Amino acid sequence: MKAMYSVDEQPVPGHPLARGASPAAIRVVLSPEDRAEFDAAYAQALDDAKASGDLVELFTVLDRWRRVAALTSDPEVFRRVALRAAMRHTAEAGPGDEPVAAAQTLPDR
Repeated sequence: MKAMYSVDEQPVPGHPLARGASPAAIRVVLSPEDRAEFDAAYAQALDDAKASGDLVELFTVLDRWRRVAALTSDPEVFRRVALRAAMRHTAEAGPGDEPVAAAQTLPDR
């Protein structure tokens, strides 16, 4: 696997969590619980990179957490997406949430 990371002289306009986002940009949008996990994973990846001289795992960790940060940066959108995914997976709604539409269930054959 190859890992690529780039830092431009001039910031590219766009989303702060686009590919190549800085660790600080990733960390600032994480929840406190995720931030603690990110800090531990990032510290370990830095130590491993220092010991091995290989940055692949460091970039992999940063990109993994960048995706988590992007996904969870808007808690309300994340809640709706997670609810929709759970409903499709289980065909049941959680307590107090909208019921699963009848169209989502398969008819008996």
